[in-house]
Amino acid sequence: MKQLKLGVPKGSLQDATVALFARAGFRMTVSSRSYFPQIDDPEISPVLLRAQEMSRYVEDGTLDCGITGLDWITENGSKVDVISELVYSKATASKVRWVLAVPEASKIHSVQDLAGKKIATEVVGITRKYLAKHKVKAHVEFSWGATEAKVTSGLVDAIVELTETGSSLRANKLRIVETLCESSTRFIANRQTRQDPWKLRKMDQIVMLLRGALAANNMVGLKMNIEEKNLLSVIAQLPALKNPTVAPLAQPGWVAVETIIEENVVRTIIPALKDAGAQGIIEYSINKLIV
Repeated sequence: MKQLKLGVPKGSLQDATVALFARAGFRMTVSSRSYFPQIDDPEISPVLLRAQEMSRYVEDGTLDCGITGLDWITENGSKVDVISELVYSKATASKVRWVLAVPEASKIHSVQDLAGKKIATEVVGITRKYLAKHKVKAHVEFSWGATEAKVTSGLVDAIVELTETGSSLRANKLRIVETLCESSTRFIANRQTRQDPWKLRKMDQIVMLLRGALAANNMVGLKMNIEEKNLLSVIAQLPALKNPTVAPLAQPGWVAVETIIEENVVRTIIPALKDAGAQGIIEYSINKLIV
């Protein structure tokens, strides 16, 4: 049996990725004692791997495909095919930034002020390219962790750190000077793997389901029954993706209407639908939205 070797990001994205696969219809089980998750699709062979390394193993063909951040693809200079952006929900992970940060009292206010200074970061390559772009010479060293503590303790003059909201930096009394780049999660594939028709089709199917699960985030379905005479007034209340589905009921003069809307508007729209003549209103959750 053919199998697709899939890299699953270990670490901060792990739980969010497993949950995303579950919403897409794949039951994946991760053991703390194994780097090989179990999945209920025999055509997929998943491997847990740090997002920082993912693109290198996809590039050399050890993995057929994987999920990692655009930042690590850039940092590693990997030649891989980026199949799709997968922007996770805000409750799990979303777009992030790599920022230049310094202590609040620092005299560094721009990239030009970094000349001759020491910078700690995980993304050494991205930082060096940014400095070169601005024609600034500074010492950039790799940080193995606790990066924020290095600048607050005076071990380095500045850091380039990953942030989503900036709250952790502010809590450590650090000030953001500039944003070097933005990043989000990507589904990537080995270029040679893409030449295999079976693996290409399998990857496309997985990506379609993952994107469908992401599109369904914060969306719900609504069903209701309406007298035909009230149909136009009810439809006027619906912020549908396109046009709502309208189907006749067995009882003459009545129709069923079904649509998908954002969950945060349900509490205001249901009373309006009721006032417009809708009956038997049902709200239901959806796992995937394929558009």
